[in-house]
Amino acid sequence: MKHVLVPVDFSEDSVNALEMAIAFANEMNHDVRMIHVIKDAVFYQRNFSLTNLVNVKNETVIDNLKKLVEQYKPKTKHNIDFRIRSGKIYNEIANQAKYGEAELIVIGSHGTSGFEELWLGSNAYKVVNNSPCPVLSLRNSYKRHQINRIVLPIDDTPETRQKVPYAARIAKEFNAEIHLLQVSETNKESVMVRITDYANQVANFFDNNDIDYVQELIVGSNLTDITIDYAMRKDADLISIMTEQSESTKNIWLGPYAQQMVNHSPIPILSIQPY
Repeated sequence: MKHVLVPVDFSEDSVNALEMAIAFANEMNHDVRMIHVIKDAVFYQRNFSLTNLVNVKNETVIDNLKKLVEQYKPKTKHNIDFRIRSGKIYNEIANQAKYGEAELIVIGSHGTSGFEELWLGSNAYKVVNNSPCPVLSLRNSYKRHQINRIVLPIDDTPETRQKVPYAARIAKEFNAEIHLLQVSETNKESVMVRITDYANQVANFFDNNDIDYVQELIVGSNLTDITIDYAMRKDADLISIMTEQSESTKNIWLGPYAQQMVNHSPIPILSIQPY
C-alpha cells in the first residue's frame, strides 16, 4: 500500500509532523512510515540527554521508534511502521521515498529561527529540493491537522499549473476550499493576461471536478510575503507551491522564493516538483 513518509529525529517538531502525516494518511487511505537516519551517538547525547548509549542504531533509536508506533497506532487508520537508514540525511530520506514508493513526505521545518543542530532544521529544505514526491513541511508552532483552506498561487510560468492536480486531490480528500490566487510582481498587461489565462484554465478544471474555490489577484514586490500574508488573512491551512521549474523559464519559486516559503511560513507548505 502507498504510504506517507515522515522523518523523525525525536524532536517535538518531528512528532508534530508525525501527527500531521497520520491525518493525511487517514484521509488518503495510506499507511504511515517513519524514517530515522543515523548521524552519530554524540548528536543524541548532546540533544536528547539519552544515557548508556552502547549502540544507538540498534538499541536506543529502535526503542524510541517502537514507542512512537505503540503510541500512535490507535490513531492510524491503516499500518504504521518505521525504517532506519544511515548516510546523508536528505539523500536517505529521498531514497527511501523513491524506492519505498512514498506518496507524500511530511517533515517538520525549524526554519531559520534556530535549532540548526537538530537534523530536521538543517535538512528540511534539502529534502524538499531532492524529493521524488510532494513534500509537506510544517513548523512546530502549527498544531492544526485538518485542511479546510488551501492557497494555490498561480504565476505567469506554464509549469505553475503542474501543482493543480495534487492540490485538487488534497482538497477532495479533506473537503477543503481552494483559494486560487493570481500573483504577480508587475501590472504589465502581457503578464497579467497570461496569469489570468492560466488561472481561468485552473478554475475550469475545478468546476469540472466539483471543487470549491475562490479566485483572487494580488500584485506586490515580494511574492513570498504577499502569499503568506494572504494565507494568514484567510486563515488557510496549506499553501501549495512548485519548487523548481525549467531553467529556460522565469521561475519565481526557484531557490530563494521556495526556501523562504519553507523556512518562514507559519502555515504548512506543500512543495511539488515539476514533471
